Amino acid sequence: MAYAGSAGTFLKRLIGFLLLGAIFLLLLSVAWVILYKYVNPPTTLTMMGDTLEGHSVKQTWRPLALVDVDMPRAVITAEDRDFCTHNGFDLKAIAAAMKANQEGGNLRGGSTISQQTAKNAFLWGERSYLRKGLEAWFTMLIEQIWGKRRIMEVYLNIAETGIHTYGVEEGARRYFDKGAGDLTRRQAAQIAAVLPSPQKRPGKNPSGQTRRYARNIEKWIRVVKDERLDACLGLVDR
Repeated sequence: MAYAGSAGTFLKRLIGFLLLGAIFLLLLSVAWVILYKYVNPPTTLTMMGDTLEGHSVKQTWRPLALVDVDMPRAVITAEDRDFCTHNGFDLKAIAAAMKANQEGGNLRGGSTISQQTAKNAFLWGERSYLRKGLEAWFTMLIEQIWGKRRIMEVYLNIAETGIHTYGVEEGARRYFDKGAGDLTRRQAAQIAAVLPSPQKRPGKNPSGQTRRYARNIEKWIRVVKDERLDACLGLVDR
């Protein structure tokens, strides 16, 4: 009987310890998100991985106010046309991804810009159900704490835009020898076109499918502007 009592006490202590640990991690994640609302992320796990592998990482922060307005419009066109109206998740895309996953093949995400930002800022790149679960949690947090403009600003500064190149500022310098504030509409479209596969798609003088995709993005940028699909960003045309 004494043994049973000791085992019960140990189990209660273990459950209490695990509960406290979970609460601590939850509060830590909220504090981390609040910090990044005001402090620009100094690095990401993906950048750190590049550095540990001996590569030189290029990334220069550029405030959204100093990025050409066609650049956020281009990524809305390419990545998430409902960015300003959803709560961080595209339910139709998620349903399509779940169906594809059930039918076999590689694990797919159906990620919005908000989800991609959560992943890039706080998590690792390898796909797994654990990462997708954490991604959903951080997506909810940044939607509530950051707001859309900050989400777009962070996304444009930490998304991979080339081999060991991060952010649209370094992407613009890499491909066009200019800053992200001086991009033409076509150049913004070409940078957006490489985002799904930045290590394989050329941002300058693209050909084939990448070229056609960039041209399509370029055409849609005006639609994003005219239909106010970028309304949540408060962009001011110069």
